[in-house]
Amino acid sequence: VTHADSETAPITSQLLAKQEKYTINTYLRPPIILSHGKGCHVYDLANREYLDFTAGIAVNALGHSDPELARVIHEQALKLVHLSNLYHNEYAGQLAELLVESTRSGGGFEASKVFFSNSGTEANEGALKFARKWGKHVGKKSNEELNMNKYGVVSFSNAFHGRSFGSLSATPAPKYQSPFAPMVPGFVTIPYNDISKINEHVTDKTCAVIVEPIQGEGGVWEATVPFIEALRKRCDEVEALLIFDEIQCGLGRTGKLWAHQNYPKTCHPDIMTLAKPLANGIPIGAIITTQRVADIIAIGDHGTTFGGNPLACRAALSVVSRINTHELLTNVNNVGSYFKSSFEKLATKYPSLITTVRGRGLILGIQFTKNPSGMVQLARERGLLIITAANDTIRIVPPLILTKEEAEKGVAILEECLEIFEKENN
Repeated sequence: VTHADSETAPITSQLLAKQEKYTINTYLRPPIILSHGKGCHVYDLANREYLDFTAGIAVNALGHSDPELARVIHEQALKLVHLSNLYHNEYAGQLAELLVESTRSGGGFEASKVFFSNSGTEANEGALKFARKWGKHVGKKSNEELNMNKYGVVSFSNAFHGRSFGSLSATPAPKYQSPFAPMVPGFVTIPYNDISKINEHVTDKTCAVIVEPIQGEGGVWEATVPFIEALRKRCDEVEALLIFDEIQCGLGRTGKLWAHQNYPKTCHPDIMTLAKPLANGIPIGAIITTQRVADIIAIGDHGTTFGGNPLACRAALSVVSRINTHELLTNVNNVGSYFKSSFEKLATKYPSLITTVRGRGLILGIQFTKNPSGMVQLARERGLLIITAANDTIRIVPPLILTKEEAEKGVAILEECLEIFEKENN
């Protein structure tokens, strides 16, 4: 043990006690305070170095304290941080153009227009609002009344779309929903990757289906091609919108710019939401739509005070431009392939602990036979930060700049932890 929780800097306990006095605690966190980072490493107040396989939950795609991003943020902070959307700024338009054109030219869906939000949950909230308006207008002739019955939303088991009421209503985990019930009406959940339930629940009263191509929080489950094709086909039949939530799995995480590029064109969405890595930690989210969706959104339909501010958009311009390169995406695929083969070897070596290894690129899940939360502490106290997903999976979502050498170091620590974890659970 090189990073024992009990051996942190003395100032840490004092600061934590003060935080406890003044902040509402909704997180179970270890008794350490991280103070700074560099690349794929972070450091606590005792200046102990941790290899970071969490990337702020798939946010810090370019790692920590990136010099180029720091330069851009500093330069912009000296010019203009915030305006509100009462006025235009030069960077929101540039970022929207970059997202649309890189999506279309890279073989992604027929992206046309962008709305900027503050976060992922707000991007999903906005997408659901757009879908509800779509439902009222679909098939409507100019002299007809709005269709008030087409407001249903279908989501899937193990999904996670956020914690505000709309996105939470599409997140069918009792631990998230129960304390705040009742949810928004009109939402229904069906099994992920189960084609047999689609036609029964996606009906003429459905305005949208929202799905993660790879579920992150739910356990790193990947949607099959036949499943997504069936969803696309059924949405077209009933004139519902297909929303892809790529907040965690998009922007280079799978080795392509977007996760949906791993699917045929016959699977592509009408709306895509994104956030987490978009500005490498500066809060920003986005909704990207096709033209037919954008056409039904009017002035006053939606709004945001902070969304699309010049600081976040200029940062995101730098981040997206650097993620969408052959060099970085190749690194994601190469390191991801190394991880997957290494984890599969560990599964063979520890069959009593590991059942399957899932995912692609640098969004991977190692499913355990037992609750793996103990592995998180074992790894942290040996200098590696990892996180769980669902109740039985270790989620590996490091910065996309992770090197092969850093990956090897992390795998070695994981193997050491597995040996201890096996002894503790036998």
